[in-house]
Amino acid sequence: MTLNQTTFCFVCTHLTSGEKEGDEVRRNSDVTEILRRTRFSCSYKDFRQPPPPESILEHDKIIWLGDLNYRLVASSHDINESLTKNEWQALLEKDQLKIEQKAGRVFKGWEEGRICFAPTYKYGTNSDHYVGQTSKSKEKQRTPACN
Repeated sequence: MTLNQTTFCFVCTHLTSGEKEGDEVRRNSDVTEILRRTRFSCSYKDFRQPPPPESILEHDKIIWLGDLNYRLVASSHDINESLTKNEWQALLEKDQLKIEQKAGRVFKGWEEGRICFAPTYKYGTNSDHYVGQTSKSKEKQRTPACN
């Protein structure tokens, strides 16, 4: 999409899920493959205008959305304690995406919007408690995610 001579690309993805050690590497690989393999063809030719971008990274602005599946890297006890105390900044420091990005392994040079809310995944049915926070939970326990 072009708006006032600025090209925009919206990417919506569902990256590899999972909580096993190394799953973040698979998510990083998904991002790399999406960036490498996505190409846009153009049938519109207006020689008065510059050619449109052929790849995601050639756009001026890129908005990446979706279920990225990066998790919090900490023990369940530490995560539950931070959740109980509403320590969102402490949780963000344990966020796989932030860790991977800071290490330069994914989304190098990209900026994420300010996060000023609790992790959004995964609440128990009809409750405001995370799955796994209570011993009564019958659902599969999963680590909350911040992104």
